[in-house]
Amino acid sequence: MRIPVYMDSHATTPVDPKVLERMLPFFTQDFGNPASRQHQYGWVAETAVEGARASIAKQIGALAKDVVFTAGASEANNLYIKGIADGLRQQGNHIITLQTEHKSVLETCRTLEKRGCRVTYLGVDQDGFVRPEELRAAIAAETILVSIMYANNEIGTIQPMEAIGQICLEKNVLFHSDATQAVGKVPVNMALMQLDALSFSGHKFYAPKGIGALAFRSVKRKPKFAPLIEGGGQERGIRSGTLNVPGIVGLGAALEIAAGSMNEEAARLSGMRDRMLRSFESELGGVVLNGPRSARLPQNLNVSFLGVEDTTLMMSLKDIAVSTGSACSSVDPQPSHVLKALRIPEGRVHSALRFGLSRFTTDEEVDFVVKRVIEAVKQLRASSPAYRMLQETIHSSKEDVTP
Repeated sequence: MRIPVYMDSHATTPVDPKVLERMLPFFTQDFGNPASRQHQYGWVAETAVEGARASIAKQIGALAKDVVFTAGASEANNLYIKGIADGLRQQGNHIITLQTEHKSVLETCRTLEKRGCRVTYLGVDQDGFVRPEELRAAIAAETILVSIMYANNEIGTIQPMEAIGQICLEKNVLFHSDATQAVGKVPVNMALMQLDALSFSGHKFYAPKGIGALAFRSVKRKPKFAPLIEGGGQERGIRSGTLNVPGIVGLGAALEIAAGSMNEEAARLSGMRDRMLRSFESELGGVVLNGPRSARLPQNLNVSFLGVEDTTLMMSLKDIAVSTGSACSSVDPQPSHVLKALRIPEGRVHSALRFGLSRFTTDEEVDFVVKRVIEAVKQLRASSPAYRMLQETIHSSKEDVTP
């Protein structure tokens, strides 16, 4: 067992050895530029890229020609949201998203507000779900886009995508999703969900970092927006620049592997996750699950250990790689914006840890993590005035209701 034990797969995952094997020839042997169509090196590279594109499109319910390769989901989110705002400015300037979105969506929307767009940031319920009736009521005549994350990167909430898509279809509004935590882990079908576009990154499902995609459904509605990056006209002029051939090959291979083992892997990881939660609840008490018990990513566990400060707990767990929230926000000392959006007590927000299991997580590692966390929480609570106050409050509350 390798120490520290890795429990942060929402941040990134290791490249699967099978994926790496598929990628290796394109670093040193078949290293051509797919835009070099005058010789065999370019033809081999182009064939590999188009094969990966077709495979990816099949797995997400899109057409191959509508998959645009990017450096990752953050770029894809920026590309689509800013592009639509510019391209459809004559039709409207209103965008709807959620308070719990990834920062690449939230910060993009805040930038667009400075450019004259109006953005509605919908709240969520205590499990992180959007309320469909509130979404419907928020759509106005000038609304051009709804952007809602498929599965939350902190609390694992899987949104009711089909219901959201139906509302957007009825209202004739574009529907985009940052699906980077969902692709490769749960079924994704753009046609079934009435999605106009989705973004994702490969490093969340055992492909390399630095490769992702933006997928459209042009059969539903032809995309109309200005590109962020211009140059050689690659990717239908939507995203210029020399293609990352090894990364694209890896992306396609990783998604193929994930699709083939998705049900089995989800059952195994959700079983491990639930075993961890049961152990924490039975051994510690004062443990609260953040997010839903169902409609949740199978590898996600976000738990508040009441009476223990999250960063202090992490410092006590140096033999476990775990996080308090999004890796993209780790430089920000502020509490998780996702947990704050749930409108839960402040103490619960500041005592939360996020565990992310992976394809390579073993039962031995789970047992080790459970044991170490329980030990650390008990030790910290023993010297915590905040926990003693919490216990006294709970005890007093029980006495108040005793007949």
